Amino acid sequence: MKDAPLYLRPRVDPPLASLLGNAPFLHSLVDALGSPLNVLLPEVVAANAERFQSVYRRHHLAGRVYFAHKANRSSSLVRRLAACDPAAVGIDVASLAELRHALGCGFTGDRVMATGPKDREFLWLAARVGATVNVDSLGELEQLAGLIREYGLRRTDVLVRLSGFEADAGTGGAGTRVLSRRSRFGTPVAEADELWAALERHADSVDLVGLAYHLDTTGLDEKSRALEHCVLLMDECRARGLAPRVVDIGGGFGVGYVEHADDWERWTTALSEAVLGTRSPLTWRGHGYGLRNEAGTVRGSAALYPAHRPTAGPDYLDELLSRPAPALGRPPATLLLEHLHDLYVEPGRALVDQCGLSLARVLEVRPLGDGPDRYLVRVGMNAGDVSLEEHGVLVDPVLLPRGGPAHETADDGPVGVHIVGNLCLEADLITRRLVFLSRLPRVGDLLAFVNTAGYAMDFHAHHAQRQPTARTVAVTEEGGTWHWCPDEDYWPLTHPQGVPS
Repeated sequence: MKDAPLYLRPRVDPPLASLLGNAPFLHSLVDALGSPLNVLLPEVVAANAERFQSVYRRHHLAGRVYFAHKANRSSSLVRRLAACDPAAVGIDVASLAELRHALGCGFTGDRVMATGPKDREFLWLAARVGATVNVDSLGELEQLAGLIREYGLRRTDVLVRLSGFEADAGTGGAGTRVLSRRSRFGTPVAEADELWAALERHADSVDLVGLAYHLDTTGLDEKSRALEHCVLLMDECRARGLAPRVVDIGGGFGVGYVEHADDWERWTTALSEAVLGTRSPLTWRGHGYGLRNEAGTVRGSAALYPAHRPTAGPDYLDELLSRPAPALGRPPATLLLEHLHDLYVEPGRALVDQCGLSLARVLEVRPLGDGPDRYLVRVGMNAGDVSLEEHGVLVDPVLLPRGGPAHETADDGPVGVHIVGNLCLEADLITRRLVFLSRLPRVGDLLAFVNTAGYAMDFHAHHAQRQPTARTVAVTEEGGTWHWCPDEDYWPLTHPQGVPS
């Protein structure tokens, strides 16, 4: 008995759904600009920022939403965010080049947060333009203070990033010691006294405005514990004469890529069955995504992003702020209000949710010899151009037939395909798993990989074998008509005809 097709159908919201429904327009873009091609909707990123701010208003909180620039290199997205309310939206830059790009796209220094590993040049320019520096270590703080004195720069606002939060798991605080996931970033809370002393020592050069963390976890309890701990530590800072007023909880709010929970549950269950050998393989050469068969038992853990997430993005932030914190028993939003603290967040993936797609032209279709209805589909892109699987994100592409829906046929039914790239490498797989499409693609069709703006679009792009990297265009809709321009030519200005540039 043949196994039923398994789908991981993408979640597609408007206006991305409208764009995806205009296959002739997308084909014309690829005809003109080549494959692969990235398509961005800058108006969506502004709408996403507003959704985060609506959570602030619901909880009566003040503070900024900082876009984590590393999620996407685009100019159009950054320029559109620069045009948002300056008090509400900023940008988080993690390199000197990102800082220069943000300033060139319209952000003023006071709306910039400098994060990540920093060299002298990055620290100097951040301090020079009045950015807030999110200090990662005691050594970085000392280097920043030295630069400010050496070059006569203004006193610089700093946040200090902390890690290594812990709490007692048990009634009344007694029980097993629970540590947060270890991070290579931030100063462990146990070493915070050295930071406070350095901040007092360098008070002429830096001004502590708050505490920060960014945890590599989706666990609400762990994040709530860290937020609560930061509030308590800020009381300790005040007792030493410091005056922090902000808690920066980083990012990690998540995105729901797959529309239906049933799709995700069926596929992940089938993966375990395939690893055990009780059903046909789901992946190229039996790749287990971290799972393995040990004497008839599935071992390991699946290195997969939770692609179906009923609570993600602004809704995740809302839930985090609403649930009682473990030690004090009050919701984090209440703690922030009681202490008159502002809240900063740094969403990357969540802020560019539904902001774009990546297009690839089908170049070759050929049958595989390992079973019926199994094909290899080669496309005009490589795994670096759409690195969904590199980030553990599994979601089906959308087939856009050449000539539109009228050229689709219903007689060949669902078909399983492995999608491979244009590099002369065995490892250049766009999808390691078997993807089921409504029909067999034909040369000239397009595959649209939806919702790639967060990390999947350009984070791993390269020029290997001199293959072309994707161009990026910004698109806007006006009166039912789609307009486009190169990403670098987009500006959030309205021309007399009403179409943004």
